[in-house]
Amino acid sequence: MQDVGIFDGDMIIVDRYETARHGDVIVANFNGEFVCKILDIHHRLLLSSNQKFHPVTIHEYDDFSIEGVVTRSIRCHRPSPLLVVK
Repeated sequence: MQDVGIFDGDMIIVDRYETARHGDVIVANFNGEFVCKILDIHHRLLLSSNQKFHPVTIHEYDDFSIEGVVTRSIRCHRPSPLLVVK
C-alpha cells in the first residue's frame, strides 16, 4: 500500500465502527484471508495501490466482510521486537 503512504513495517489504526466509503483503505476478510485494500464500491472491486496487482472482483459467492476502515498509519523508525519475525 506504499502508493497511499502505508509502508512495510508501518502500523495501521483501523476503526471498526466507521462506515466504509468508496475509495477508503479497508481491512477485510476475503474468503478467509485478511487483506488491506482500497474499496471500489461502484464496481465491487478490491484494489491494490500497487499497479502490478490486478483488481479483485467481489462476487456474490465470496465470503467477504469489511473489518474496518484504515484511519491512520504510524511509521516505525525502529523495529518493534514484537513485530520481528525470526
